[in-house]
Amino acid sequence: MNTLNLAYWIVTALFSAFMVFSSIGGITLQPDAVALLHEHLGYPLYFIRLVSYAKVLGAVAILLPWVPARVKEWAYFGFFIDLVAAACSFIAVGDPVGTWAPMMIFIALLVSAYVLYHKRSSARRPA
Repeated sequence: MNTLNLAYWIVTALFSAFMVFSSIGGITLQPDAVALLHEHLGYPLYFIRLVSYAKVLGAVAILLPWVPARVKEWAYFGFFIDLVAAACSFIAVGDPVGTWAPMMIFIALLVSAYVLYHKRSSARRPA
């Protein structure tokens, strides 16, 4: 159980840190984020902020142990939609593979966190 807990917390903390870090530019509408998300990909500024705040809330939801399991499930699903939509957006504007392929690493990290979350949850339930 200790190895499972350690793996869960490392993967979940790394993924959550990525999501929070990636949302800072969108919340503050930093010029680099606006150039990428608004000018290059075409997202409206209000949507960039909305998604950025949602990413922070989702990261908090999957990190806090007292958050209900159903909320965590929706947070994981929201992250999956966010990352897949980001990759699709880069593909849609004709960006090369090198631009959107790294997104697959974060999708894999998300899937790992999700699988570990379920393994950890089932290991904690009494038989």
